[in-house]
Amino acid sequence: MSAVSAPLSRAAIDARIVALVSSVAVGFGVALAGFVQNEPAPYELYMVALIGVWALFGLTISRATVPLLVLWIVYLIGGMISMTQMSDLRDTPLYLAVTAFLALTAVFVAAIVEKRAALLGAIFVGWTLAACLTGLLGILGYFGAFPGAERFTLYDRAAGAFKDPNVFGPFLVLPAVWLLHGLVTGRLLKMPVQAVGLLVLSFAIFLSFSRGAWGLYALSAIVVCAAVFLNSSSNKLRLRILVMALVGMGLIAVAIMIALQIPQVATLFETRAQLVQDYDGARLGRFARYGLGFALAMEHPLGIGPLVFGTIFGEDTHNVWLKALMDYGWVGFAAYFTLLVLTVAAGFRILFRRRSWQPFLLCAWVVFVGHIALGTVIDMDHWRHFYLLMGIIWGCVGLEARHHAMHSAASPTDSIAPCNYALALQRPTN
Repeated sequence: MSAVSAPLSRAAIDARIVALVSSVAVGFGVALAGFVQNEPAPYELYMVALIGVWALFGLTISRATVPLLVLWIVYLIGGMISMTQMSDLRDTPLYLAVTAFLALTAVFVAAIVEKRAALLGAIFVGWTLAACLTGLLGILGYFGAFPGAERFTLYDRAAGAFKDPNVFGPFLVLPAVWLLHGLVTGRLLKMPVQAVGLLVLSFAIFLSFSRGAWGLYALSAIVVCAAVFLNSSSNKLRLRILVMALVGMGLIAVAIMIALQIPQVATLFETRAQLVQDYDGARLGRFARYGLGFALAMEHPLGIGPLVFGTIFGEDTHNVWLKALMDYGWVGFAAYFTLLVLTVAAGFRILFRRRSWQPFLLCAWVVFVGHIALGTVIDMDHWRHFYLLMGIIWGCVGLEARHHAMHSAASPTDSIAPCNYALALQRPTN
């Protein structure tokens, strides 16, 4: 005789409603990060409201997240000190305010993920849906599929609902890698949808003609597949991972080969595929400005003021390290360098532990490290999704700290065993 489940209490029903509403609210907010053509963008306005409402209902920052908050505060203090070196502030206060807001979003994401791990699913779903939609806009815009479609391109490159193809391409990488991860380890019934999404995102990344996005995508996909393969629990699972990884990468290759059959695509690809462009190696090109900028930083330990570098040399720094030195001084640079190193180290320390949130962390950590490398040739201090990646990693760090607090007597096997991906994906995330 089968047992009859007891009806849910009113409190349990209310808790489920609150959980659903919060997941939808967070997922929608993350999705808005994929549509930034003007500033302030809908993302900023929505997230200000969301953080405010969450704060009213008990937003807390744990000890595990404190380093993230403190280092961002020190970084901003460096910017304020650097601002004192300017004779004309121009838009500097607004620039620093945007930095402060984006830093707050990283802290916010870390805090809510630590509080409820299920929000990781909402974040990734929202990001993936936004990426597919803005990716389609970029593809349709590139081929002029409807009147006014050129709004979604720039310099004959797909830009989607972004102002810059160099931001559009990297934004799509995490969802693309996540879908590839799903193809490799997920359920068969989901694979057709994941394959379609992966093709759309791969094609959109390609049409962005962003060399940084191409490299970021290729390396992230390879590293994630290799990590899943090396840490799988059985030869059967490894065989499946290998086959599905090859299938996924084959789909990507097919999409690129089809695109290259289009003359305008092939011509632009040939130009963009060159490692060094004219504006990189010119007399005062990107690489020359690096040397001049670092020499200038040695003479100005307090910095020269946010956005001043571009007025001196005609172009921005296009380097996150130089950006930190010029705009935030030595104090800001030390905080930024420490923050990135600490984020990478803290994420890597727990990267292969058997946890329900481990697949989310793996994808976010790999793409985050790739963004740091990308930051050596491009400015990304106001890329919204970079702060989301950081928040995801620190949220997982907080989850791990909470896990240890709740299971202080856990066996050594639980803390150091390689991750079983099949089990991790089947477990609930809260």
